[in-house]
Amino acid sequence: MRLLSIRLIVSLIAGITLVSLSSSYYEVLGEKRGMRQDLERRAEVLGESLAGNVERGLEKNSAQDLQSIVQHFGNREHLSGLAIYGRQGDLLAVTPELASTLATVPSAMSQALGENHGVGAFQRVADASLHIYALPLHQQDEVIGGLVIVHDAGYIRAESLRMWREAFRRALVHVFLIVLITLLIVRWSIAAPIARTAQWMRALRTGAASSPRHGADLDLFRPLVREVAAFAESLTQARSAAETEARLRDTGESQWTADRLAVHVRTRLDNARLFVVSNREPYMHMRRGKSVEVIVPPSGVVTAIEPVLRACDGTWIAHGNGDADLETVDAHDRLRVPPEDPRYTLRRVWLNKAEEEGYYYGFANEGIWPLCHIAHTRPIFRAEDWKYYQAVNLKFADALLEEMKDVEKPIVLVQDYHFALLPRLIKEKRPEARVAIFWHIPWPNPEAFDISPWRREVVDGLLGADLIGFHIQSHCNNFLHTVDRVVESRVDWEHFSVRRLDHLTLVRPFPISVDFTDVQLPESTPSSYVERSALLEALGVEATFMGVGVDRVDYTKGILERFLAIEHFLDKYPSYQGKFIFVQIGAPSRSHLKRYHDLMLEVEAEATRINGRFQTAKWKPIVFLNRQHNHEEIQRYYRAADFCLVTSLHDGMNLVAKEFVAARHDERGVLILSCFTGAAHELHDALQINPYDVDQTAEAIRTALEMEPEEKELRMQRMRKTVRERNVYRWAGTLIAELCELRMDASDEGKEKLRASSAAWE
Repeated sequence: MRLLSIRLIVSLIAGITLVSLSSSYYEVLGEKRGMRQDLERRAEVLGESLAGNVERGLEKNSAQDLQSIVQHFGNREHLSGLAIYGRQGDLLAVTPELASTLATVPSAMSQALGENHGVGAFQRVADASLHIYALPLHQQDEVIGGLVIVHDAGYIRAESLRMWREAFRRALVHVFLIVLITLLIVRWSIAAPIARTAQWMRALRTGAASSPRHGADLDLFRPLVREVAAFAESLTQARSAAETEARLRDTGESQWTADRLAVHVRTRLDNARLFVVSNREPYMHMRRGKSVEVIVPPSGVVTAIEPVLRACDGTWIAHGNGDADLETVDAHDRLRVPPEDPRYTLRRVWLNKAEEEGYYYGFANEGIWPLCHIAHTRPIFRAEDWKYYQAVNLKFADALLEEMKDVEKPIVLVQDYHFALLPRLIKEKRPEARVAIFWHIPWPNPEAFDISPWRREVVDGLLGADLIGFHIQSHCNNFLHTVDRVVESRVDWEHFSVRRLDHLTLVRPFPISVDFTDVQLPESTPSSYVERSALLEALGVEATFMGVGVDRVDYTKGILERFLAIEHFLDKYPSYQGKFIFVQIGAPSRSHLKRYHDLMLEVEAEATRINGRFQTAKWKPIVFLNRQHNHEEIQRYYRAADFCLVTSLHDGMNLVAKEFVAARHDERGVLILSCFTGAAHELHDALQINPYDVDQTAEAIRTALEMEPEEKELRMQRMRKTVRERNVYRWAGTLIAELCELRMDASDEGKEKLRASSAAWE
């Protein structure tokens, strides 16, 4: 830093001096030019004013008059004297002080007489700097002599030297002040932040810090800040991964982490490229005023899949629906992500409003969603929606095939019910590709699925995949029963596979989970009781006990049944009135669809009705928070609640249950869980309920609030062990590993049948 300061000071001195001297040079030059022009004008004016008197003296031929004129004007400022010459250049009169100087006719005089006009010139005579102005004298338009006016021009040089001295003094003062100010700026705005950054990085190296400090000080070094932050994050992750691995080795456990997943997948892929297709993109670009903000939508799939794509430099293909998405891609609709550390490619597919309405909101969410969730909401099937669903699946297939164009033996992982037709479309064009699809929602029994007018096409599209994944085994069983009922195929119940058109499809359960980060919370983290008090104070209510529910406002989540159970609980156990509060975090979902819009109104009305029955001045039983909450906000409610209530009427997995368990580092809290969720097959220590049984749910709430702390701790420990061991990285690792290990044994005849079937379908 000292060497930098010395270089900076020397550079500033040299630069400021050069600039000051250059500026002074032009300033002095301009001033000198002005003084010379002023002197020339004065000489011309004086000459013009004297010319008449001198010409009359010449007419009289009076040497006395001429000498009188010369002596009279010889004492003016800077005027050295006058001289009068005759027609032949003979000296007629002269100021005594100039007699020796003008002993010979000045060249200006000769030029003026010859050219018949005034001539001025600066000359150096002996050691004096003079300005000589010669003016011809006339009589009836005939030149009869000349007048010479001599000024002392030495004051111009003296003034120039004075200005140079002033310029040097100013330059010295400027250099001193600017160097001083610069050193202060360097010390306060550069040296100090750099020193703090070095201190922070030293703390990172020793494990004493995990997040950057004084980040606002480093705005001047924004690119450096980004790189240092990325480096710090990588260092922290690497240290955490190493510590986790060491702990697991010490305890003999085997836990999946993002790093282990990356290594595992890199080994299985063996330099192959992975392509992921989903409706939701991992990064959105949204306009915020005049700037563009990058948003990471909350998604367990992004958490699980991103480490895989980073490890193999894969490609994620998704619908680009951010309002600034189009501005951030290249000419091929691609961009590298993550923004701060690009590791893989995001390819965006564009849908117009009609396509999005028909494919996503129409067939996918008004047709397949209620069809697969047995929540007693009638599916709506429209021929127009089905056409859009086909068209969008084909559009995504074209984008995927374009990305796979020069890739040998690609591996494709398709996400969810939005792309049931995609596996068949890909397999028809690229039979050698390994294709898997994971169905994130339940699969109903075959009788329920028979409602769909396009059940055959949906099942046939899925059977184009080499591997189909569901959350639990019962969904796999339902799918195989549906296949056996809907399409011509051979179902192998022993190996849970289907052979259709000589193509083998495996059907397997892969229970999805969450990112379980088992870390020691900072000492500053408040206890659940303190955090609960702070949350309730922010909500403007008072209570002793608190339950929480976190859901999208969807008819499959059983929110109305949940509220009825809370009302029944307060009626049955009135001692909890005024003491128990339930906070429902309800994120709006698909609200422009009538069923969802109506549901939101029903939920709000039911909460208002129940509160109207029981509430007091400072208490009400239900607080309905109808807005999006970020991860940190939800975590606070998880940690503060006495229990989490999950009353899904039908759910593929329900990650809220696992998120609650993962958040309870204090090993307290009770999970009340619907038996109709996939999570109920893993979390056996939850209080499992039938959400339609209001009395059973009310009893579960009482049990949760009155359960002994030891039992709470024991139950939570066992559930946390399950979630820790079966986390989201294990889900992704086992799914991709199984896909990579498949034997691609379709015969040429089978491939031809496959192509013919797809051609007929199109």
